[in-house]
Amino acid sequence: MHKINNLLVDSDVRQKFNPMSSEPQAIGKDSSIKNSQFGYACAIGNRCKIANSCFDNYSYIDDDSDVINTSIGKFCSIAAKVRLNPGNHPLERVALHHFTYRASSYGFGEDEPEFFERRASQAVTIGHDVWLGHGVVVLAGVTIGNGAAIGAGTIVTKDVAPYSIVVGNPGREIRKRFEPSIINGLEHLAWWDWPATLLSERINDFRQLEPETFIEKYTS
Repeated sequence: MHKINNLLVDSDVRQKFNPMSSEPQAIGKDSSIKNSQFGYACAIGNRCKIANSCFDNYSYIDDDSDVINTSIGKFCSIAAKVRLNPGNHPLERVALHHFTYRASSYGFGEDEPEFFERRASQAVTIGHDVWLGHGVVVLAGVTIGNGAAIGAGTIVTKDVAPYSIVVGNPGREIRKRFEPSIINGLEHLAWWDWPATLLSERINDFRQLEPETFIEKYTS
């Protein structure tokens, strides 16, 4: 993983991936990245804000997205205008406004570190090979399992099981992508952990084989 503490990209630096480098090599224009880590071949779109988060190998996020306090697995496909872990305002307090915890911005005293620590503890976790459609919002503390597909505009308020298709507001599962035996087989196979050499050798099987045949071929 390559860690970026603070970066504001004011020009488009997208380029092809260099297998000799461990840095994220596709970072869009006007994107802000703070205290975050990236695996190999990650891509960040234009005008994104990424903070306190981790992207594992081959995952990408498109333009105008906002991510904080989130762990993202390998091979995740995240569309534009996605919001991961938006902050919650304190419903239990007299005032909802953030002057109570960002007090220094208003001349009302010191900020409240405990409030931000509590937010950070409610992380979002995205599994491997997850697809988040355009405009998806994932609320604090939610875990999305491997292979799940979240439809455009969905508001995800609770955990999503692996290989589920979820749509709507609030998000609801409409079906699984595969039968349980195939889901179990794919989870056991964990192809996302294969080295690049195997992924390259088996690329045609990814394209052509039915999931059941694929699992049978590569399960020892």
